[in-house]
Parts: sequence; structure tokens; C-alpha cells
Amino acid sequence: MTQDELKQAVARAAIEYVVDGEIIGVGTGSTANFFIDELAKIKHRIKGAVASSEATAARLRGHGIEVFDLNDVASIAVYVDGADEITAAGAMIKGGGAALTREKIVASVSGQFVCIADGSKLVETLGQFPLPVEVLPMARAAVSRRLGALGGQPRLRLKAGSDEAFVTDNGAVIVDVLGLAIADPVALEREINQIVGVIAVGLFAGRGADVCLLGTADGVRTLTF
Repeated sequence: MTQDELKQAVARAAIEYVVDGEIIGVGTGSTANFFIDELAKIKHRIKGAVASSEATAARLRGHGIEVFDLNDVASIAVYVDGADEITAAGAMIKGGGAALTREKIVASVSGQFVCIADGSKLVETLGQFPLPVEVLPMARAAVSRRLGALGGQPRLRLKAGSDEAFVTDNGAVIVDVLGLAIADPVALEREINQIVGVIAVGLFAGRGADVCLLGTADGVRTLTF
């Protein structure tokens, strides 16, 4: 099976976790896009969705799914999103799509977090995928120095094919930290969050996934945490 076929398989499997009559939290990225396409097939069963990015909101609306502002929503039954890496304990690195802050906010208020990913995303130790950190632009250099002192190699994320900084939906920049082997993701998440100028770090460990649906050549594997 191709990687896209694996992503599509877990997106279909995630529909089983959708709660009828409720508002669904939806993540950002290629795997989340497959889930949105599947969600569109049962849109009559849900009230609508809260999106973790402008791109996700546009895709949901394109399918005729109502998008709610989180401030107008009392509760979210389930949040479905992908991961760049995930461990057997449910800790994740997310933010390859630069939506980590909004993803973290929506996940934090959701009753259940369902991660959908192809099997290659399951790792023993987080850090092979560069760790994204969303930063206020004026603090980029200062934060980068602090991140370097933690043992990583910080690198400003640039727009594709450009030497200009990539700007998030929040008007911030992303510093990707390479070369980390994250033995204690909860502690590192807490430490980076304390750096002045950091908006959010792409470690989802304090609030990790509750369920992970992994696409494999032998079918969808379910991990619960």
C-alpha cells in the first residue's frame, strides 16, 4: 500500500470515533485532509467542526461542513489529527504543517484525542523529526539561543522556495529544532513552554493522544493510551 492509501485507511477508521450530533475538532495536514473528505460523507450526522487552521477551515467549508469558532463552542467530543511522530506512550511531535498552537488548543478542550497516522510515524524516541516551536518574531534569535543550549540545532522555517520566514496563521514564525533525542517529552515540553517568546512547542506529551490509529500493510492497528 502507498502512504496515501495508509492515510486514507486510518481516516476511514477514525469515522467510528465521530460522535453523532456533536461538534468535531479537526486537525491540519495531509492525513487530516483525508479525514475531512471522509467526514464530508457523514456531515448530516454532526453539528459541524472546529478547525485547527485556516487551511482546514477552508477545506471543511468546501465540503459544506459548518465551521465554528472555538469561543462559541461549549465542548468538543473528539479531536482527530495526524502526527509527525508518536511513541507507544502516546506522546507526539506535531507542527510539520505549522498549526501546532491551534492544534494544541483544540486538543486541550476535546474529550478524546484520536491520532491518525501511517505506521512509519511510530517511533521509540521522539526527535528524528525536527521539533517545531512557534515563536513571536521579535524573540526569534533569543529563543533560538535558548533552544540551542538544550542540545538541538535551531533553524528558522522558511517559505517554500524562498529566503523569507514562514509566517503562521497567528502571525508568528516557526523555529525547527534538529538533532534532539527526547527521552522525557513531558519535561522538555514544560521547559520549552517556559522560554519567554515561545507561543507553543510541537510536543504533545502533557496532553497526548488517547487513541492512535496506525495504517500498516496488514490493516489499521489501534493503540490506546
